[in-house]
Amino acid sequence: MNHQRGVFLLEALVAILIFSLGVLGMVAMGAAAVSAQSDAHYRTEAANLTDEIASTITLNVDYSSADALAASLLPFAHQPNGGGCQFTGDKSGDDAVTDWIAKVSAASSGLPGATGTSQQIVVATGAGFNRVTVTVCWQAPTDRAMRRHSMVTYVNRR
Repeated sequence: MNHQRGVFLLEALVAILIFSLGVLGMVAMGAAAVSAQSDAHYRTEAANLTDEIASTITLNVDYSSADALAASLLPFAHQPNGGGCQFTGDKSGDDAVTDWIAKVSAASSGLPGATGTSQQIVVATGAGFNRVTVTVCWQAPTDRAMRRHSMVTYVNRR
């Protein structure tokens, strides 16, 4: 009977170890859930912001003729060159676009890590269609790389 001394203590220590690993796993799962929720929030915000400027462009163009429509779309173009999330080229002088860029880049209401050079609006006219591509890029504090959301819309005569 002496050779069984301490077996209960060993079983209790193994049970505490298994319980501790379970608790640590649940804490890690909670952290992953919070991270996924933040990512989903930023993606939804990016979709809302691209939709906002696309709607603004659609409402503020001249639909009187195909040529007038194409010409009225061009001032909305913003940094149409470059790739990834570092865009270059002429900045839009349109007030709606500059206000939108400020909103996207604002620390309180915009996307984290978004800057004026990480937003792009490309306008392609001709061949019977007018395509507007809006791209927003951001980087949350926990992200290793920039995230990107693009939306393509067509603005044609009614």
